[in-house]
Amino acid sequence: MPEHVKPAGGAAEDVRFGPGTGEHSERRTLPKAAAFWILAGLFLMLFFASAAASPLYPVYQVQFRFSAATLTAVFAVYVLVLLVTLLFFGSVSDYLGRLPVIIAALVFSAGGCAVFLAAHGVGALYTARSLQGIATGLASGPIGAALIDLQPAGSQRASLVSSTFSTMGLALGALITSALVQYAPAPTQLIWWMLLAVFAVGIVAVLAMAEPGARRPGALASLVPRVAVPRQARGTFAGAVPCFVAGWALGGLYLSLGPSLAAQATGSPNLLWGGLVIFLLCGIGAAAAFALRGISSWAAMLAGCLFLLAGVAVTFGAIATTTAAAFLAGTAVAGVGFGPAFLGAFRRTTALATPGQRARLLAAIFTVAYLAFSIPALIAGVATTKFGLRSTALVYSASLAALAAAAAGILVSRPGGKPTQPAPESRAVMPPGPCTGPPCPQAMDPAGQGVLRARPGAPNAIVDAAADPVARHAGRVVLDRTSSGPFGQKHTTR
Repeated sequence: MPEHVKPAGGAAEDVRFGPGTGEHSERRTLPKAAAFWILAGLFLMLFFASAAASPLYPVYQVQFRFSAATLTAVFAVYVLVLLVTLLFFGSVSDYLGRLPVIIAALVFSAGGCAVFLAAHGVGALYTARSLQGIATGLASGPIGAALIDLQPAGSQRASLVSSTFSTMGLALGALITSALVQYAPAPTQLIWWMLLAVFAVGIVAVLAMAEPGARRPGALASLVPRVAVPRQARGTFAGAVPCFVAGWALGGLYLSLGPSLAAQATGSPNLLWGGLVIFLLCGIGAAAAFALRGISSWAAMLAGCLFLLAGVAVTFGAIATTTAAAFLAGTAVAGVGFGPAFLGAFRRTTALATPGQRARLLAAIFTVAYLAFSIPALIAGVATTKFGLRSTALVYSASLAALAAAAAGILVSRPGGKPTQPAPESRAVMPPGPCTGPPCPQAMDPAGQGVLRARPGAPNAIVDAAADPVARHAGRVVLDRTSSGPFGQKHTTR
């Protein structure tokens, strides 16, 4: 159980720790280590499920006879629903508890699998993907916060796991599903039955855990989205936007039209190629971000942009000449830049925000990112219907190359701001990978792990209790755990 301090006065009446967290709880629960790795596995499987649909898009397209525009719309609805869920419900687990929200997310994800199993038309695909978007949006913050609460004291295991597991979930989801669709029976059924079983077992496992968070009033008030870029970070944020857009738009293309591009480039109907190109992009991206996590944000962003530029250029040539080997090589090179570019741009931008500004800045970053993840892919689908996949992919690749070059040029020509807080720039801090989900604010403050704030005098005088031991005992001390929600605020309970 995370260490906590009981609030003074009447505050204890408003803060309620979840089942299994109290000192005298008699309910038998899973050990912390087991709970940590089960939640980490479920985190991976949520993103696995979100990518599992990608190799199936060509199969559904033939089966239900819809256009490339509809295909990318089915993909985009997942992203847009995920974004809306994060904006409105990203902080709700701070009030309802971590585990109830995680269980709700698993129920939505299982529901998405069930709708895929019963799908007889494109309407069911929209519904299933919407349910998956809700599930991923609900689960990202609570699982990230729970992992931090459950990790060993002084460890940075949670941020490392959430970063690598999310992107590897996308990579493995696409690759394993494509293999099952190609070589196993019931191509549109088997993967969803397997995932349905995983999420059903996951619900039972979560029910056996102790609640790592706390419950308190104020859930309705937390549903108001808060998006802002601090004044001191606006220049750096604007300079990083081309990098965010290039990386996430590339991911959107591969996770929607990637299997169709692979079939065209290889000239093979084998669906495994479609899963392989997604695996190369996301898997190499995760490995590169992990390997380069120790370098500065400036170097990571620059290296990432240059590799993105080189990879997209090779891919452009491969599409133009229909060369399978070059297409795979270009995807792999782009993958090397895929993870580090986002890692560097993210760290560089968030380092300019104070702790109180960070949640709103995260909302701004991921709003841009999710729109880049979905809208360009949707436009590409419409263009494919009118101009063909090859011509559309060439224009798309050229646009991404221009964005990556612009981001690198801006980075080299502008010195950027000096971080106002050292913690976000810490080389131990790793955000979840591109095309996944935002981190909870706790992950942005690995040293703090949540603080106590006291209000000894004026209502607006908030001081850090760790820095002022006198204030800690001055009365009216309130518990102020960092919000679990990726777009949440730091809240206090009086």
